[in-house]
Amino acid sequence: MPEVIPSVARKAAFAVTASLALLTTACTGQSTSGATDDASKDTTINFWHAWSAPNEVKAVKSLVAGFEKAHPNIHVNVVGNMTDDKINQALRSGGDKAPDVISSFTTNNVGKFCSSGALVDLNPFFKKSDIDPETAFPKAMNEYTQFDGNRCSVPLLGDAYGLYYNKTAFEKAGITTPPKTWSEFQADAKKLTIPQGDGYKQLGFMPDYHGWESTTEHYFGQFSPTYFDKAGKSDVAKDPAFEKGFTLQKKLVDELGGFQKLEKFRATLGDEWGPKHPFHTGQVAMQLDGEWRLGMALDAKPKFDIGVAPLPVPDDQADQYGKGYITGTIAGIAATSHKQNAAWELVKYMTTNTDAVVGFANDIHNVPSTLAALKSPKLKYDPRFKTFLDIAANPNSTTSPASINGGVYLVTIQQFGYDYESGKVTDLKAGLKKTAAQIDTDIAQAK
Repeated sequence: MPEVIPSVARKAAFAVTASLALLTTACTGQSTSGATDDASKDTTINFWHAWSAPNEVKAVKSLVAGFEKAHPNIHVNVVGNMTDDKINQALRSGGDKAPDVISSFTTNNVGKFCSSGALVDLNPFFKKSDIDPETAFPKAMNEYTQFDGNRCSVPLLGDAYGLYYNKTAFEKAGITTPPKTWSEFQADAKKLTIPQGDGYKQLGFMPDYHGWESTTEHYFGQFSPTYFDKAGKSDVAKDPAFEKGFTLQKKLVDELGGFQKLEKFRATLGDEWGPKHPFHTGQVAMQLDGEWRLGMALDAKPKFDIGVAPLPVPDDQADQYGKGYITGTIAGIAATSHKQNAAWELVKYMTTNTDAVVGFANDIHNVPSTLAALKSPKLKYDPRFKTFLDIAANPNSTTSPASINGGVYLVTIQQFGYDYESGKVTDLKAGLKKTAAQIDTDIAQAK
């Protein structure tokens, strides 16, 4: 598993599904894309990425080496550990040292990248290469890489969220299978909770939005909400999925001891990125988390067996059990680049060549970002990891839509979640209306 970078959701990269023949086909002189460079001639392009851990940097070098072997005339200058702020600054300034190709861990910035014109629309490139993104990429990944019809980015590995559970604690509590519906999840969380003094010897699940990865967007992914209507207005106060999601989470908070007691206990627990994570130590029996947690948990050598399953779904969506929340790393081509056809060759290789995607996925230990790679027999993984591959391929899995001001609307919803679970806000309907109004105001000001 990867060495985790403590950013919002450790993102990763995998690639997709083009035929091997496409790898050696130079995409030159695309009139529809506006790119005029000849990708068959000797050239050098700059690739900026965010990975920094030694094993990740090594994986990127291996990925690029494979590309250069297939395209001996295109040389890639790789620059790692680049934040979105540094990337945005370089995209604005341009120049010989600026990136031609970028990758980012932050899917929330796709709306900004597309609407600002910082990254080029890749639709013409896909069309010229005869690749259909709709059939190449999983549905959720295909959605989070575009904004208002502009496909300015492409998936480069992904993250899928599921449920980790302490199988030993389950057996002691008489629970034979992981919960599939919210009511089962709620019952199991209570059954697994063992009070001790004014805290807990074992907590079934930490439901607080301040908890590890238990953000509102990760929770609500199981409810399949509609964040915006067709006019681009916030749907938070209108889609019943939000009211239902907040209600059920708040009920779980209350039934497990109340917000104050839970927060007091949480303050005593280990860091999300360290070996003392409360799931690793057995202090929390169930954990909402991404695919990277499995490797981290195994490295911590826990004194129990680890189980992995999809997150439970609302009772009225029981037929969709198996879905989850999806996010991931993205790649794109700089609008300031004068070598966009050559840049496309690199992007196409990294994100649509099945063997390249699978190899990168094996090295980084994240979820492949093409449907072909998800099914590849060359994937190497712990059998439990397959849960995340299935979640990524599930057409019912969801993501958060791109917005012109990035993930501001998600921060607004999360803040309301803090206020509601803590009791600061008691009128849910009125709070959701106020939240929706704030989201609409923020978006209007960003245009």
